[in-house]
Order: sequence, then structure tokens, then C-alpha cells
Amino acid sequence: MPILQVENIRKSFGQTLVLDDISFSMEPGEALSIIGSSGSGKTTLLRCLNFLERPDEGIIRVRDEVLLDAGKANKSDKASNQEIRRKRLHFGLVFQSFNLFPQYTALQNVTLAEELLAKEAPDWKENKTEKLKRIREHGMELLSEMGLSNRMDNYPHQLSGGQCQRVAIARALALRPDILCFDEPTSALDPELTGEVLRVIRGLAERSTTMIIVTHEMGFARDVADQVIFMDEGCICEQGDPREVFAHPKQERTKQFLARYHEN
Repeated sequence: MPILQVENIRKSFGQTLVLDDISFSMEPGEALSIIGSSGSGKTTLLRCLNFLERPDEGIIRVRDEVLLDAGKANKSDKASNQEIRRKRLHFGLVFQSFNLFPQYTALQNVTLAEELLAKEAPDWKENKTEKLKRIREHGMELLSEMGLSNRMDNYPHQLSGGQCQRVAIARALALRPDILCFDEPTSALDPELTGEVLRVIRGLAERSTTMIIVTHEMGFARDVADQVIFMDEGCICEQGDPREVFAHPKQERTKQFLARYHEN
């Protein structure tokens, strides 16, 4: 059974159609790369999946549960903030600009969301100490996996860009999402720091973490993913096995886009 099914997603901002009939599915443990020119709708698609934007049409299913049926939702009252938060728990999102809280340490950034969620549980007061200990241990474990065991008490301004992005990845993993999403995770980094973040993502792929990766790193998109989607003007222009798409694109627009990559 697919872990994610996206069906006929459409999204407009005013008169501008940004996503036009987007459909795809993913199996558990699969890595999907989404490539395309800036403005092709890649980030908007991730924002729709993470309930940061509301599609005008379409269906989103995770583990066969309908999280969104836009046609029905638009005819009813808006979902409560609590319901939206519940749906977001299926996805973890790593932003291109880190979005860490500057007033919190690396460890606090990672544990904050899990602590807030734990406080909503009926048994919070009775088990507060035990839960906080478990959450802290989980955060430390994640930061250690990111190679940041010696940076847990540092604040974002004391970290390099690559270290900040690795903290952001640990934060996204903290709530154990079904699908981890990356929105151009290396675009704000210099080449040396880009390599360390890509190594972390590659390691997650090797551990069969289900991931959607929006990226301009074409070689990485080809090598790390199980499938690739090329988007153009809000549509899926081509999708399939990365090596096949990169070596033998079928659509003329895909050929034009990848020709620029091969030139570089």
C-alpha cells in the first residue's frame, strides 16, 4: 500500500494557476526528488502537503487515510487548528533557510515541538518529569546522528549554516513523521557546507526514510532518489526512474532543462 497518494491537486493564487492537476504516489521507504526551474510550483506543492497552503482541489492520503479532500473541505467549515496540527504530524518539513528559533539552543530547537505536543496529553502533569527526560534523550540522540553531539548547547548564531541545517533536519525528525520533506535544503549554503548536508540526507535515504526532496542539486537528485518528478509551469512534465529520466528524457521541456544541467 502506498504511504502517500496525491490526487489531482490544483492551487491558484488569484488568477495565477500554480499547481495544475498534480498526482503521484510513494511507497514506504522511497525517496522522491522533485526538480524544475524556479517558479514551477515545487515549493507550493510541499506547502500544500504540509498544510501551510490549502489546495483548491485534490486529495491527499497518508497510509490510506484521507487527510484532505479539498472539494469537500471547501464546502464545510474550516478545520480547527488542532486538526491541522494533527495532519501536519504526518510530515516533517526542512526549510531552505533553517527557520531555527534564535533564542533556543540546538537541543531546545529539536525538542520544543515534542514538548508542546506532550503537554496536550491528559497525563502530562502526572508524568511530566519522565516525559521531559525521554524527550531530551530523543533530541540528543537525533543531534548525535547529525554529527552534532558537541553542539547541543550552542545557539544558532554559534553554528555554521550546515550545522543549522542539520539541526533543522533533527527537528523535523523529532516527531517521527511518515514523510520527511526538504525544500531546497542546500540553496543557502556554500559548496563545502552543501556536501555535509547532502551526506546526511543520503544517509537517511540509505536507512529507507520516506522523503520528498525539492532540489537544484541535479547529480544528487539522480543518485539518491528512487523516482524523480520534473515540474514545469505547475504541471508534472515527466516522472520516472531518475537514471532513465536524466539519461533519456522523453519530453522536450525536460530535455531543455537537463541540457543546462549537463552543460554545467
